[in-house]
Amino acid sequence: MAEEIKKEEKACETKKVFSTFLKVVLGLVFLVLGVMAILKWWQLLLMIIKGCVGLFLILAGVITLAIAKE
Repeated sequence: MAEEIKKEEKACETKKVFSTFLKVVLGLVFLVLGVMAILKWWQLLLMIIKGCVGLFLILAGVITLAIAKE
């Protein structure tokens, strides 16, 4: 009975290690793909950021007015 429990614990540890390893590898793949996407579409990213500046300023103004109203 005790041997079976030890075997099950080892199996659980192996599954946990494999799961952690898989998550780390997947995270690294996503990081690499993200960096590659930023490098490939840098000009388009800058255009989107520039386009959002006006909307951000409008939102900041609305929030400031809402705070000042209180």
